[in-house]
Amino acid sequence: MKPLQDILIVDLSQFLSAPSATLRLADLGARVIKVERPETGDICRQLYVSNVILNGESTVFRAINRNKESFQADLKVEKDKEQVLKLIEKADVLVHNFRPGVIERLGFDYETIKKINPSIVYGDISGYGPEGPWKSKPGQDLLVQSLSGVTWLNGKISDGPVPVGLAIVDILAGAHLAQGILAGLIKKAKTGEGSKVSISMLESILDFQFESITTFYHDGGAPTIRPESNSAHAYLGAPYGVYQTASGYMSLAMGAIPFVGELIGCDALAAYPERASWFTERNEIKKILANHLLINTTEHWLSLLEPADIWCAKIMNWDELFAHDGFKILEMIQKVKMGDGFEYETTRCPIKIDGQYMKSSLGSPALGEHTQAIIKEML
Repeated sequence: MKPLQDILIVDLSQFLSAPSATLRLADLGARVIKVERPETGDICRQLYVSNVILNGESTVFRAINRNKESFQADLKVEKDKEQVLKLIEKADVLVHNFRPGVIERLGFDYETIKKINPSIVYGDISGYGPEGPWKSKPGQDLLVQSLSGVTWLNGKISDGPVPVGLAIVDILAGAHLAQGILAGLIKKAKTGEGSKVSISMLESILDFQFESITTFYHDGGAPTIRPESNSAHAYLGAPYGVYQTASGYMSLAMGAIPFVGELIGCDALAAYPERASWFTERNEIKKILANHLLINTTEHWLSLLEPADIWCAKIMNWDELFAHDGFKILEMIQKVKMGDGFEYETTRCPIKIDGQYMKSSLGSPALGEHTQAIIKEML
């Protein structure tokens, strides 16, 4: 039995942020009914991150909407709206990620919903919150990254702003929404009372920067200065970074600079015995390290550093990673099947409970695939 078995979630969301939350809850056992508009469905069905098409639709949709049911309804049509409200009346959780003001116009705001289902856990994601000058701006991942300061923490000082090459704000906001919903479900189990859980994408990515923002507030507001080279963190001192070797690339995390120098035979690093210098002189130290590490292979350096408990790693591409036993033992890839029999491979839920991974073999739904069955069962 999965932990959220018998929990019913009505999901009005689309794109990535909130659907990533309902995916995680579905993996934990919840039944997720995804409400989609007729004909087009979730816009994410046609939101391509590459030219790869899976069974006629986007790989993004296939990845983030597996393990869900699709109910087709137009929330602006009274008959369809009444059907969805009846589903919500039976639900434990309602999720949406409409912009502020839209959900009120549709008649699915929290004040309206809690009148028909007082114990509902109501979860929503917005881009920037319900108030303030940015409340109506589109909550798109790159745009939120751009406003959040995070683009100045990546890359080196000469690069200009560098965004993270993943939909990191969407996924973080989805994770925070899932956490809030789980807390709401615990409250409901204890008291019978519902909750409203609200997340903004901007707050999620600001929280993600807690280390750097805390540092900023306690070092006099000094500007963020990234390393000149071999960068992996805007604030950390040497040797923290990525380095090229004779055979590829490796990363070095923390380590006492003179000791690292002794291990790899780089005498010049003995000139930096003071910890403070690893921050104030990090550019010089990194240049010395970078030049020295070019003379031998990644495997050679790891053979010297790892036995001494210096934190380091080979930098792998996906081909190397997927072929490695360290990846294979995780069984991170699962095969799922759609209702029409189409099968595809995707990642599984990373959570293990009582020694069992939360796997599911159900792929993403066709648009409206479960509408009639849900009407017959629940309406």
